[in-house]
Amino acid sequence: MLESTTSRLLEEFRSGDRRACGRLVSVVENEGRGAAEVLSELYPLTGRAFRVGITGPPGVGKSTLVEKLARLCRDQDRSVGIVAVDPTSPFSGGAILGDRVRMPSLFTDPGVFIRSMASRGGLGGLAMRTREACDVLDAFGYDFIIIETVGVGQIELDIASTAHSTVVVLVPESGDAIQMMKAGLMEIGELFCVNKSDRQGADRLALAIESMLGLRSSQDGWKPPVVKTVGTSGEGVDALLAALERHRSYLVESDLMSARRKFRVRVEIKELVEEKLKQKIWSRPEVDARLAGLVDEVMSESSTPYRAAAALLEFIRADSREEV
Repeated sequence: MLESTTSRLLEEFRSGDRRACGRLVSVVENEGRGAAEVLSELYPLTGRAFRVGITGPPGVGKSTLVEKLARLCRDQDRSVGIVAVDPTSPFSGGAILGDRVRMPSLFTDPGVFIRSMASRGGLGGLAMRTREACDVLDAFGYDFIIIETVGVGQIELDIASTAHSTVVVLVPESGDAIQMMKAGLMEIGELFCVNKSDRQGADRLALAIESMLGLRSSQDGWKPPVVKTVGTSGEGVDALLAALERHRSYLVESDLMSARRKFRVRVEIKELVEEKLKQKIWSRPEVDARLAGLVDEVMSESSTPYRAAAALLEFIRADSREEV
């Protein structure tokens, strides 16, 4: 049952109120009361936006590239939602960087929504509620949603299950970039962008990426293009957007867009179930008490973490059967 405040927010949201959109993103991000109900209400409105992930190592100019890409979309009269994931502040727990500083030319544009989200311990380059925030923006009607990852390097792979198209951004100075890409980014990239391509070594890096792509096994028939850009001037950004549109058309024509959404729904359901189960298990005082006893057994060398884990699992099963 939705509370009256939440119901009012949803009404304002459906009427096109951007402030209500922002407040609902906050409800979802902070896991406020009614967050699950809000997402259930909005879910039927999702599925229209094109979600683009921008990922790569720190310092490659992702924010500048996102700003130019969004500006180009606005020139084409398309609305844009941006979710920029930042490192978490050790003091406030919020995002360290602010959207006003990152993308000043977009902040006053009514056709652009920007939200900086703190990673809050997320290890895959995204914040804990990035996907849900994108769902809110999708339901609001934004045409183009850009997700900028935090820039953590080779573990930054969650974006592949969140975006329709993933752009891996590198720069000529990325000395170990190719080696890093072997560890994961090379596999998830559907487009590769050599940013700051006015610097020496850009052509060499582009050729190296193309050579590696020639060795990559293609599972869906798409050959990732390599686009050179200069984020500060906007050079090449039109070619990047055109490449993204080609990939979007390819996904639709090959029915991969529907298949990816099905995969994303599967992942989301599994994650929600796992999250609910963890909350249910660890919120029970009897489980915590049993865990404390098992820890003492391991510390006294009368047990091991593996036997303790098996014993705790059996305790949880038996306790659950008693509840039934």
